[in-house]
Amino acid sequence: MFDDGRLCFGGDYNPEQWPPSVWAEDIALMRQARVNLVTVGVFAWSRLEPAPGRYTFDWLDEVLDLLHAGGIRVALATPTASPPPWFSVAHPGALPVTPEGVRLHHGSRDTYCAAAPAYRAAALRIAGALADRYAHHPALALWHVHNEYGTICHCEHTAQAFRRWLADRHGDLAALNEAWCTSFWSQHYSDWAQISTPRATQYLANPGHLLDFRRFWSDTLLAAYREQRDLLRAANPALPITTNYVLGDWVPVDHARWAGEVDLVAVDHYPSAVDIGAEEQTALVGDLARGWARHGSRDPAGAWLLMESAPGHIQTPGRMHTKEPGRMLRHSLAHVARGSRGAMFFQWRAPAGGAERFHSALVPHVGSDSRVFREATELGAALQQLAEVEGRVEAGVALVVDAASGWALHHPGLPSPRLDHRQETAAVHRALWHAGYGCDILPPGDPLDGYRLLILPALYLIDDTTAEWVREYVAAGGHLLATYLSGVADEHARVRLGGYPGALRDLLGMWVEEFHPLAEHDQVRLRGGGSGRIWTESLRLTGAEVIDSYAGGVLDGRPAVTRHRAEAGTAWYVSTRPDADTYRRLLDEVTRCAGVTPVCPGAPAGVEAVRRRSAHGSWLFLFNHTDLPQQVPARGTDLLTATPVDEAVRLPPGGVAVLREH
Repeated sequence: MFDDGRLCFGGDYNPEQWPPSVWAEDIALMRQARVNLVTVGVFAWSRLEPAPGRYTFDWLDEVLDLLHAGGIRVALATPTASPPPWFSVAHPGALPVTPEGVRLHHGSRDTYCAAAPAYRAAALRIAGALADRYAHHPALALWHVHNEYGTICHCEHTAQAFRRWLADRHGDLAALNEAWCTSFWSQHYSDWAQISTPRATQYLANPGHLLDFRRFWSDTLLAAYREQRDLLRAANPALPITTNYVLGDWVPVDHARWAGEVDLVAVDHYPSAVDIGAEEQTALVGDLARGWARHGSRDPAGAWLLMESAPGHIQTPGRMHTKEPGRMLRHSLAHVARGSRGAMFFQWRAPAGGAERFHSALVPHVGSDSRVFREATELGAALQQLAEVEGRVEAGVALVVDAASGWALHHPGLPSPRLDHRQETAAVHRALWHAGYGCDILPPGDPLDGYRLLILPALYLIDDTTAEWVREYVAAGGHLLATYLSGVADEHARVRLGGYPGALRDLLGMWVEEFHPLAEHDQVRLRGGGSGRIWTESLRLTGAEVIDSYAGGVLDGRPAVTRHRAEAGTAWYVSTRPDADTYRRLLDEVTRCAGVTPVCPGAPAGVEAVRRRSAHGSWLFLFNHTDLPQQVPARGTDLLTATPVDEAVRLPPGGVAVLREH
């Protein structure tokens, strides 16, 4: 079984890339580093089924037996993210097609269309063969289905499946035409056969068409996952089953909706920033994953697993940045602090060749006599010492994230190309993180019990049900902060008329008469100090009070930030993206009014604090992200050093402490 009381440590293990003489060394090094879980077989389809229906499992038999003998559990993958060459030759119609109509060829990974019947049948066959042979192998801890679902296609298989999906969603063409506003530009459909995928077109594509295509692919990929999951479940109902989420604007997957279909939310995280932004991104992804896990399981703690991360490098635009000493530990434990059941990596051993030959690994090209492997061994020991940590992350703020809003703000024809739900979410989360506030991230509609502040960061699409969910929260005494673009459109991406933001304007006590997008490097001054960028608006007040105003330009003296007393609660509105310091000051004021306090009020700037709490106690994680020693008031026992702490924790530069609090 997956959860044996220990935190997971390990990563993707690819023994098919190495001769058997290396396998024994791998097991010995894994035991030395305290590795207790490895993912096997993710990209091994061509080695498991070298020809249609001919299976070569002898090498995998030996590997699983060796791992079991070494006390190392296995997440056995179905290798369906990378079909073998014979499949592409036999089924060229299952190769993916781009929006421009170009069919891609074999030679990389993800060369398949998940809507193609031949691919789905072949994927089930190899998954079934693995289930028949290994479902009761003693090494198995869980099944790992596929890898990073996210590939889309525009082939004829897709077009046919898309039309069926649209008919199920809308019922008839009249409803679809209304939802997509097809009277605009003479796009009215009179037959389902007239609808194809949103391929490359002359000018701007229909936003409703684009949005539904993203939703279709999320559902289609989920159906492909379910087929394999159900087959594996039938072979051994006791084994948990998951798939690893990949993150990015290109991913057409609603991860919150998928969360109820997996037994364990598993996330791959590769930060792109090399400065403190990497730590900000780590915190954000940890909170996202925990929110998905809570949504799917209704488990208050929201346990999840960091399935992939890079031990030694950060892939930043244009280059690989080598992680500084201690950063692997800090990033890994930051995920554990936010609910991960361990830290897993891609990959165990760096390969000699292949496309990702320079991707970092726990055992790098130089071998085990390396800084990275020594730090991995230290991390394995630290994770052993933290097995007792449990409970829910302490958070008084709920931040709402919606996949469809993110997709819709990437459509063409918007007033600015820099409108981004994910980036606005990151900006709010960053400000909360630097100010020391705990934050949960939720999809619309989740329970809001216990949260004193609800934040909507550019939540562009709000349907009537979500609008009522927000109103009920505020009416019950909750505090709301909505940023620009929240509630502007309905679930079909149709603009709500009568003044933005149509779904929330009565609650906010204001409406937007005009918007004023800013150029890429432009800023506008605020009278309370600081500046705003990306977006500004001309507001008309209908009961709200002015908290801050624009200074200079066409909006000189006009409201920039407002507050409205709405029934028992309070609703704030922010019509621009404040600079980082201004955002922190604003959120300090909003959280103070809402009665939210920082996790560790005595923590100095640059020290991150996360508290986990259960009926059995509380645990305080402290991370020093500065290059100076820091001191934090606290009492308890540091689990990493087994040292009692009576008054304060002393953290060296880059240091970490995890206290079992008194």
